[in-house]
Amino acid sequence: MSEPRDNIYAQPVPEPTPFRFDDRVAQVFPDMIRRSVPGYSTIIAMTGLLAGRFATPGSRLYDLGCSLGASTLAMRQNLQHTDCRIISVDNSTAMLERCRSVIDTDSHEIPVDLVCSNLQDVQIADASVVVLNFTLQFIAREERDAVIEQIFAGLRPGGIMVLSEKVTFEDPRLDALNIDLHHDFKRANGYSDLEIAQKRDALDGYLRRETLQQHRDRCRKAGFSSCDVWFQCFNFASLIALK
Repeated sequence: MSEPRDNIYAQPVPEPTPFRFDDRVAQVFPDMIRRSVPGYSTIIAMTGLLAGRFATPGSRLYDLGCSLGASTLAMRQNLQHTDCRIISVDNSTAMLERCRSVIDTDSHEIPVDLVCSNLQDVQIADASVVVLNFTLQFIAREERDAVIEQIFAGLRPGGIMVLSEKVTFEDPRLDALNIDLHHDFKRANGYSDLEIAQKRDALDGYLRRETLQQHRDRCRKAGFSSCDVWFQCFNFASLIALK
């Protein structure tokens, strides 16, 4: 069965409304993110491989901003230690309801706890892997340092954080180029100029980009011994931070 197609912004709207991860978005989210985020499938698959490599016996793995559970499933399917536990967090009940149905169809036995909460309120404890795939960008900038510090504090020595974000560039010309390339990517995946413009307006002020250097500096300030990019396509990048 084919996944529902994202046509949320296909018709003109009288005025933009802020983007929300509501039931309407949850229904089309797999199609939306596949057609909107270059390299998304690679990032998810490699999140699973990284979890398989860094997860330690009896530890917890956190998927912060789990949406429909793509990263959760990738981790679950790559874990070698059956005494691990995955904590998947999202503040959208619509996303979590559909995530539960996805998890229930998976045959792997690693337990998964679904938690409805703002990730700022989640206590990270005894973790070997923490994943934030396109999540921090929706958190207020003044709260981001505390989020990363809390993750660092809750990681076991040798643990990792995977941080994927839509980023900005210090050079305005490069930033404009990468925005244009991203829009070309969306057009190539069937989005119209109207859809691109209306979603951009809906996300304005809600998705707040930072530079890669700002992300590196924040991670090192929190105590991570190393943090750098392992994947990037246009203005979408994923970093690994090592404790």
